[in-house]
Amino acid sequence: MQQAATLQQQQLSQQQDFDPVHRFKMLIPQLKESLQNVMKIASLNMGHNTSIDNGIKSSDASVQRFDKSLEEFYALCDQLELCLRLAYECLSQSIDSAKHSPNLVPTATKPDTVQTESLSYSQYLSMIKSQISCAKDIHNALLECSKKIAGKCQPQGIL
Repeated sequence: MQQAATLQQQQLSQQQDFDPVHRFKMLIPQLKESLQNVMKIASLNMGHNTSIDNGIKSSDASVQRFDKSLEEFYALCDQLELCLRLAYECLSQSIDSAKHSPNLVPTATKPDTVQTESLSYSQYLSMIKSQISCAKDIHNALLECSKKIAGKCQPQGIL
């Protein structure tokens, strides 16, 4: 019983790792902490440099590296940007999928989920055949264009 619960938790955590929105939410606190660290180090370095400029301290004291903390902040920003782009791409694919195949085909395993706007299997097959035909037409058009381009790029005979 406990093994099943542990297995379920592992599967949930793996699923959440792939969810870009969940990953984004997990990275926000790290980003806030990193920004605070950047500001703290910048403040300390500014104070240290001011003391050196005023002749109060010598430059022998060790200071934290601002560039490393800034690099960490930018790395987190890049990860957040990737998460947002991935989430946007997932949403776009979902919208396109709903637009190009809006009606579901009822399955035999879940007959209670049949909706009034569901497609019959024969309607679904005809829709898929038309999509395949369209994809073949696009493929043939691209092949034809590539052959024309290849034919124009070949050197003409020497005159």
